[in-house]
Amino acid sequence: MLSSTRAPAQKRQDLRAMLTPGAAQPFPGAFTPLSAKLIQEKGFPGVYISGAVIANELGLPDVGLTTLSEVAERGAQIARATDLPCLIDADTGFGEPMNVARTIQELEDAGLAGCHIEDQVNPKRCGHLDGKTMVDLPTATQRIRAAADGRRDADFLVMARTDLRGTDGLDAAIDRMKALVDAGADAIFPEALRDLSEFEQVCAALEVPVLANMTEFGKSALFTREQLGEAGVAMVIYPVTLLRSAMGAAERVLDTIAAEGTQEPRVPEMLTRARLYELVEYESYNRFDSSVFDFPVPTAHHTGQTPPSTKE
Repeated sequence: MLSSTRAPAQKRQDLRAMLTPGAAQPFPGAFTPLSAKLIQEKGFPGVYISGAVIANELGLPDVGLTTLSEVAERGAQIARATDLPCLIDADTGFGEPMNVARTIQELEDAGLAGCHIEDQVNPKRCGHLDGKTMVDLPTATQRIRAAADGRRDADFLVMARTDLRGTDGLDAAIDRMKALVDAGADAIFPEALRDLSEFEQVCAALEVPVLANMTEFGKSALFTREQLGEAGVAMVIYPVTLLRSAMGAAERVLDTIAAEGTQEPRVPEMLTRARLYELVEYESYNRFDSSVFDFPVPTAHHTGQTPPSTKE
C-alpha cells in the first residue's frame, strides 16, 4: 500500500535468482511509480528504469545531463512503489571511480536491486545512435571495479554495459565484455547487437547473465522472448515502450481537444477513474482513516460531470 512489502535485500536476491541463461525475463521500463505498479499487477518479474526515460521526462535529451541525485530520487520513488526488483540505468557512473563507488551506495540506499554502468565517454548518447565515443579498456574496467568494490550489499547487481559493438565490431566487444566480467561485473549488457546470432555468440562466450535491449526504432530487431531465450539471454528490457505509448496517447488527445474543443472522442481509450483508484489502492487506505474512501466509485463508463460525493 504505502510502499513495497519486500525489503531491498529481498528484491536483490530475487533478481539474482531469476537471471539464468535462457530465461529471457521480461523487464518493462517504468516511467512513473504508478506504471511500476501496473507492471507488477500484470505479472512481470521485474522493472527496468531507463536513464533515457528519466532524462526525457525532465525535457532533456539522453546525453548525460541528468545528475546522480535526480536518478537516485526517481529510482527510489519507483522502487518504493513495487515489490518487484528494479534495475536502473546509471549511465557512466556519474564521474571518476570514487564517484562511481558513491553512485552504487546511493542506489543501494534508494532501494534498487541493481544498476548498469556503461563505457562511453561523456557526453554520452543513446546506444542505438551512431557517432559514439568509447573510453579505453583500463577506464572501462576501472569503473566496474569501483562499482563492485563500492557496494555494501553483495547481492546488489553490478551490470556492465558496453557499446563497443557499434564502433569496433563484435569480436572486440566480446573481448571487452570478458574483461568487464573479470573486473567484477555480475552481468553484461551488450548494446545494439544486430541479430540473434550475435546474441548467441555473446551468451556462449560469457559465464554471466546477458541482457537484451528490445527498444523500438533501434539497431536490433524486436525479437520475441522465445527467440532471445533460445539464444541464451537471461533478461530482456523494454526501456522506453511505456513512455512512448503514453506520450503517443497524450499527443493524440491534445490534438483532439485542439481540433474538436473536447476530449470526448478519446475518453473510451482512457484509464477509467475506477481503474486508476484500483491501481493506487485507494480503498485500502480506509484502514488508516475512514474518511479517505467514503464515496462510491463509478465502475461503468461515463463522460458526465463527477458526482458531488466523489473526490478527484
